[in-house]
Amino acid sequence: MRAAGKILVSAYALAIYGFIFLPVVVLVLFSLQASSFPIPPFTGPSLRWYEVVLSDRRLMSALFNSVAVALLSSALAVALGFLAAWGFARHHLPRSGLMRGLITLPLTVSYLIIGMGLLIVFNWAGVPKSLIAAGIGHVVINLPLCFAIIYSQMGDHQVTLERAARDLGASEWKVLFLVSVPVLWPAIFASFFLAMTFSWDEFVIAFLLTRFDTTLPVEIWNLLRSGLNPRTNAIGSLVFGVSIVLALLLELVFFRRSR
Repeated sequence: MRAAGKILVSAYALAIYGFIFLPVVVLVLFSLQASSFPIPPFTGPSLRWYEVVLSDRRLMSALFNSVAVALLSSALAVALGFLAAWGFARHHLPRSGLMRGLITLPLTVSYLIIGMGLLIVFNWAGVPKSLIAAGIGHVVINLPLCFAIIYSQMGDHQVTLERAARDLGASEWKVLFLVSVPVLWPAIFASFFLAMTFSWDEFVIAFLLTRFDTTLPVEIWNLLRSGLNPRTNAIGSLVFGVSIVLALLLELVFFRRSR
């Protein structure tokens, strides 16, 4: 009976992992297809389509745009999230519970709704569609996450260190940047890379708020409108690879912290 239970559990685990990773395996496999059609039988392996993608100026421009938007929006989201978390954790504010709930509220709202709301606000304010508008949208969706991660790590031991620094004559800014930031560095680092991961492959807000200069997910969508081809598989595999690298860096941070 126990052996049968282990077999069932193993089969269930294999089915779950197969369901999750089989589409990714198929995507990467047919990105190595030598022919012009991503359909069986498999002809390869070949790096032909990766060379085509890397030599496509529009795709490479969209790739650079995605990296720039992800880096800048994540840095701004982390900075604002850290300052908000530090303010709520270190100062007694009226109705702080309600305000913390309002900050994290975008985590429960669909990206489509947020994107449409930002589009209406930007049109009313006369802000044109651009990468800057998309970056602001990514700050809106990532700031609550960064705030939640950093706020959850602000413990009482940091209060003691901050008080000791003040007693030794440190100004409030020195306490903030020379004591609080180094102590909270793992949480700040983790929230930055998590925000980068979300911004890197975010599509809906980037699609609604950009026009001529677009991010990579929007360009992939434009390619898919003409049907599947090995180029979309190749660029999709590259996006997946970058996401995996960011996720591994995040895991290494938490693993090192736990050690």
